[in-house]
Amino acid sequence: MGGFFGAISTEDVISDVYYGTDYHSHLGTRRGGIAAFSTDVGLQREIHNIENSPFRTKFSNIHNEMHGASAIGIISDYDPQPIMLRSKLGTYAMVMIGKIQNTQELIDEYLAETGGYFDAMSGSKINATELTAALINQKGTFEEGIKYAQSKIDGTVSLLILRDNGNIIAARDRLGRLPVLVGKRDDGYSVSFESYAQQKLGYELYKELGPGEIVEINLDGVTVLAEAGEEMRICSFLWSYYGYPTSSYEGVNVEMMRYKNGNIMADFDKEIGSAEGVDYVGGVPDSGTPHAIGYANASDIPFARPLIKYTPTWSRSFMPTVQNERNKVAKMKQIPVHELIEGKKLLFVDDSIVRGTQMKETVDFLFENGAEEVHMRSACPPIMFGCKYLNFSRSNSEMELIARRQMYELEGEEAAKYIDEYLDPKSERGMKMREGIRKELNVTSVEFQSLEGVIEAIGLEPCKLCTYCWNGKE
Repeated sequence: MGGFFGAISTEDVISDVYYGTDYHSHLGTRRGGIAAFSTDVGLQREIHNIENSPFRTKFSNIHNEMHGASAIGIISDYDPQPIMLRSKLGTYAMVMIGKIQNTQELIDEYLAETGGYFDAMSGSKINATELTAALINQKGTFEEGIKYAQSKIDGTVSLLILRDNGNIIAARDRLGRLPVLVGKRDDGYSVSFESYAQQKLGYELYKELGPGEIVEINLDGVTVLAEAGEEMRICSFLWSYYGYPTSSYEGVNVEMMRYKNGNIMADFDKEIGSAEGVDYVGGVPDSGTPHAIGYANASDIPFARPLIKYTPTWSRSFMPTVQNERNKVAKMKQIPVHELIEGKKLLFVDDSIVRGTQMKETVDFLFENGAEEVHMRSACPPIMFGCKYLNFSRSNSEMELIARRQMYELEGEEAAKYIDEYLDPKSERGMKMREGIRKELNVTSVEFQSLEGVIEAIGLEPCKLCTYCWNGKE
């Protein structure tokens, strides 16, 4: 994944961009970067590896090394950013978030038609931001270039461009899978992925860009270069998993959605008579906790924390790029409270059940420490497909997904024809798949939020939500 933050002001904005970008650290742990513009120096840039040290630490001296009245910052889980380049459109810095599916096709076409070249990274890989910039530079204006790039790219691209006149161009991806918000303060403007990053720095929401909308920001205001499209497919996982609790997207707050989502799961368990006699409801930290609070509130079962995350040093488990390291981090960061485990019937809510590896270790640990029953709930439907549009999913094969494995064991390749039935917890296929997952995880019971339930919890029209990872529908 990744997240960005930019600002333009009558004053120096390095401090704002430093803190605003740092507020996106939950979205990536590989690279961080800042680019700034000042009239005396021009464009400046600094990039650091943040795999072993957080953004805030690596950029703590940025206030003494860089200055400017406009700047952009990026947290990236993949390529080094921002890039800086000189083209017929001028000299500019650029950051992007999203995912390009047809990278090789675009590279081959560009090299054949232009005779140009790319700066190759390790393993001959091409920086996705540089590839996007190459497409943009083929047109006569930034507006035309961005629209052209987004039409050519199979995937998702939202971006910020810092021009050599200090203006900032912001573009939301064509189908609005990711949010881009513009904030306003007396001295200028900001643009951000996360809404709370702006609020903490004193900016009020000016506008949320629509799908495919492109704007240019300077001290005189916000100019729309390309109007928003009507079709939107914003990622549902923003609310279920990787969005920060204090943020709102399309007017829907993440924390409130998660409470409502938990309410709906609890009501379903009451309806089917599942997990009766549970002593405590807990969340698998951190994203599962608000879902669990919602479940506890609706079920009248006390909320407790039998497992507590050690937060001072351990990062979110999905961030490391190596699966074994993610599993180890997930295991090491959870510290048990034995008094809340021994002899207790426990129900845990996780934001999602993907491969099941980490959850199996957690369940085994709970039983080893005296739990009488362990019930598991997923705050989203069974994941059936790796994401094609964003970089938060790292499944190399659909058979890594626990739901697809169980489907395959039941019906082989034929199972793919019945995705909708397997998603339905009341269908025969759905119940058989859940029973297979229950056995694999060694839990007392397991259940998933329904597709209808998660859509209800978000509260937007279903046609505006991307649910590809669950039902494969684009």
